[in-house]
Amino acid sequence: MTTFKDLGLNENIIKALTDLGYENPTEIQEKAIPQVIASKKDLKAFAQTGTGKTAAFSLPILEQIDTNSKNTQAIILSPTRELALQIAKNIEEFAKHIKGFRVSAVYGGASIEDQIRKLKKGVHIVVGTPGRTVDLINRKQLNLKNVEWLVLDEADEMLNMGFKDELDKILAVTPEEKQTLLFSATFPREVESIAKNYMHKPVEITSGEKNKGSDQVSHQFYVVSERNRYNALKRIADVNPDIYSIIFCRTRRETQEIADKLIKDGYNADSLHGDLSQAQRDSVMEKFRKKHLQLLVATDVAARGLDVTDLTHVINHKLPDQIESYTHRSGRTGRAGKEGISIAIVTGREKNKLHPIERIIGKKFVKTPIPTGKEICQNQLLKLIDKVHDIEVNEAEIKDFLPAIYKKLEDLTREELIQRFVSIEFNTFLSYYENAPDLNDSEHMQSGRETRGRRNDENMSRFFINIGKKDKLNPARLIGLINDQDIAKNIEIGQIEILDTFSFFELDKNYQEETLKAFESNDNSFEGRSVNVEITEKKRSGRGGRSGNRRRRDNGSNNRNENSRSGGGKRRSKDRKENSSTPSGFGRKRSTRRKG
Repeated sequence: MTTFKDLGLNENIIKALTDLGYENPTEIQEKAIPQVIASKKDLKAFAQTGTGKTAAFSLPILEQIDTNSKNTQAIILSPTRELALQIAKNIEEFAKHIKGFRVSAVYGGASIEDQIRKLKKGVHIVVGTPGRTVDLINRKQLNLKNVEWLVLDEADEMLNMGFKDELDKILAVTPEEKQTLLFSATFPREVESIAKNYMHKPVEITSGEKNKGSDQVSHQFYVVSERNRYNALKRIADVNPDIYSIIFCRTRRETQEIADKLIKDGYNADSLHGDLSQAQRDSVMEKFRKKHLQLLVATDVAARGLDVTDLTHVINHKLPDQIESYTHRSGRTGRAGKEGISIAIVTGREKNKLHPIERIIGKKFVKTPIPTGKEICQNQLLKLIDKVHDIEVNEAEIKDFLPAIYKKLEDLTREELIQRFVSIEFNTFLSYYENAPDLNDSEHMQSGRETRGRRNDENMSRFFINIGKKDKLNPARLIGLINDQDIAKNIEIGQIEILDTFSFFELDKNYQEETLKAFESNDNSFEGRSVNVEITEKKRSGRGGRSGNRRRRDNGSNNRNENSRSGGGKRRSKDRKENSSTPSGFGRKRSTRRKG
């Protein structure tokens, strides 16, 4: 078996690797390290997330660094500050026995003056985000004219985040004679373009198959209605008592809302997104790494610097906009030889988004039924029993109390004792999931009368919408379309009337302008028709007709919720029973005790 010494690394580096518990190189390390040491040719490397990319490019550079010089000899660019910090930390650990070596991370959201002070002392390797690196170059505080190695780590993500102009500026101030190392988890056309423009006849190596998912990760999907997306998420967490997962959302707002709901429902969860301060982000990541949190709700960008090797699941609360991002997400689990599960929660209309992902990862998604209450109770109960079976008994401390305990329990049989013991912890859970609906029942989820009872509510505004039964509209789909506009949290929806070619709905009058603006600004279409929403100032004069002045707005929707609630009267656009507090689970730390 190949060792790090076989790859040409010196004793100081090997000693540091031994201290860190590294035994043998990964596939990408075994291919990249000797290539970078022995050759000055540019290198284009495909490596899935979690395969040891940082060591693959940093160890051969460390092997060749001249510590007698104060010049910056290598610049490593990464898409996020978290990843830049993680890379710099890893390099520090690899180089701890190399006397006089210095590495520094430069990134936004931190004091640029402090970073400048470190650079002035002389830094051999700079790890930076593109924006802050350009800022330091413009201030003439970062000199890259002596750089021998340029590393583009996660190049695909840097392009997705719009850093092409910054990359151009950075490369323009580096010497022509340098070794460029490009590492990427996926190779879309844009990354191939970078290689073509910035590299000269690069050597190409791969770890695994290009643009394919990890063999250690299985892929599942759950089909839900939009209104039950969060409930399905909770059931997935509850049916896996030992879950340790990142839940990916598309926006910062969605990330915070889902995290807040989970925390309120007693789950040991927190959020990670760009609106947090650096101190907050560091705190959340540290808690998650130490497993003080079981569920981390995060955006794609915020999770890039999170180096965790033993995630059990990655959950896509919603699929990413960029197909390649799914590969990055799923690559957070199934690392270091461990198996992982990547889950996608989708509505019926989102299922077609899975096919292009399957082509990218080279695997099929397995449709999985949403766990029932009975399945959840069984898994949680067995976890409790395992916990009891494996508990270490401190006989010395407990022995003085046992006679009194035995006396109190002497009238109970073995079976009765077990039943009562289990019920202490389990009754609340059983009660919560008793008669819980089957979230896989699509017909039940789509039920609803075509016309809801009339109300004359002065607190509601009445709207006309130019789609109806002939467009396959029903109350559930109309409520989903309204929810998709993100007009306001828990906005009240009143009367709905679905007619042949158009419909009416009522919303809280306080959000009249917000509703019109939302439908106007969102590029909505429904079953191929552009959506037009107008205010009807007066109630309709007769069935099938409409009257009164209306304010016209042209708009449309590609993504529609499948919220199924219908019926007369006013209510809030939010989940019902299963969005209430959930009972305390088993084998899992909770931030608060759940209510029954």
